[in-house]
Amino acid sequence: MEEQELISRSQAGDIESFNLLVERYQRLVYNLSLRMLGNAGTADDAAQDTFISAYKAIGKFRGGSFKAWLLRIAANSCHDKLRVARRASITSLDGLLEEAGDFIRDDATESPEAYAQRRELSRLLRSGMAHLPEDQRLVVILSDIQGLSYEEISQATGSSLGTVKSRLNRGRARMRDFLLRHRELLPAEFRQHK
Repeated sequence: MEEQELISRSQAGDIESFNLLVERYQRLVYNLSLRMLGNAGTADDAAQDTFISAYKAIGKFRGGSFKAWLLRIAANSCHDKLRVARRASITSLDGLLEEAGDFIRDDATESPEAYAQRRELSRLLRSGMAHLPEDQRLVVILSDIQGLSYEEISQATGSSLGTVKSRLNRGRARMRDFLLRHRELLPAEFRQHK
């Protein structure tokens, strides 16, 4: 079934059609939430909150990119969870990110040394992402990890195209600076020499 038909049926109250939309986008929403929040349990909650909010608001969806609309709801849910965590001072984001999965997929044929290097690189990338301001982290995740276009990111964040490009540029520059400051932890093929 086409996405537009699922949306129209969902707007008419068809729960099964909305469930099909959830199945289509649950991985994307969860991945964004996990990378923004760094904790699997909190990401599950944010993804669930996203779909509940989307179900309640589906009647207000007026067209455009459904994916961008849904990711905007997810980003808002993540911002809410981060705001609550900051107020409660439960755990630092660095601590939460240690629980997150790898950015890089496991390969069963790799050597123990390669595995250790990959894990260290993954830890370093998570740490670098954690040091980005939320607005920059969000656009870096949406662009470089989720593969969204500038226009989709603009819709998902409610920001102008220029703001998206600026945040992405600053976020990438901060990540590059962070990695260069920790270049000794990078595998040899990723180290830049002066």
